[in-house]
Amino acid sequence: MISKALRFTNDVLDQFLRNRFGLDESRVLLNNLIEGDGSIPTANQNKVVISLINIEKDTNKPFNTRNQRLPNGNFTDISPEERFNLYILVSANFDDYNESLKFLNAAITFFQVNTCLSSATSSNLPQGITKLEFEIEKMTYHQMHSLWTAMGAKYQPSVVYKMWLITIQGDQLIGMVPAVSQTSNTVTS
Repeated sequence: MISKALRFTNDVLDQFLRNRFGLDESRVLLNNLIEGDGSIPTANQNKVVISLINIEKDTNKPFNTRNQRLPNGNFTDISPEERFNLYILVSANFDDYNESLKFLNAAITFFQVNTCLSSATSSNLPQGITKLEFEIEKMTYHQMHSLWTAMGAKYQPSVVYKMWLITIQGDQLIGMVPAVSQTSNTVTS
């Protein structure tokens, strides 16, 4: 689900930028900022790069989600779904600084207009995802500096967004619970 959600976000942002600037080629890339050897990926050059920087488990538990009703009336006992918030860094990595600012501004505009992507707004939402919500993450200069330093990268114009509620469900069957098929009331005195 994480990959599906990030790839979908990458694709819709890329289409938005292509339409906005009349581009024929892709300008958005889902990628890391630094390779394992410390080098900058060449694929990132002149792109808006989306990078996953944190995953946070959502601790709000839905009520009674272990049992699911089957068509025969029985119930399955499955592990409850887990929900996560993803933190993504959207950075503009262009040779020309003005291009970086132009594309970062357009990316911010995209997320301002599309605070929620759902089946009502996007017909090609991946199966298993009901909606994706985006909220800009307020970061101080020092927090942003620490983030870029921790990644081992040189700062690029960027912004961080929180992507809400990616649901992961393994559908691992734990057991079966038979349906109640007969009831009786017996009164004893």
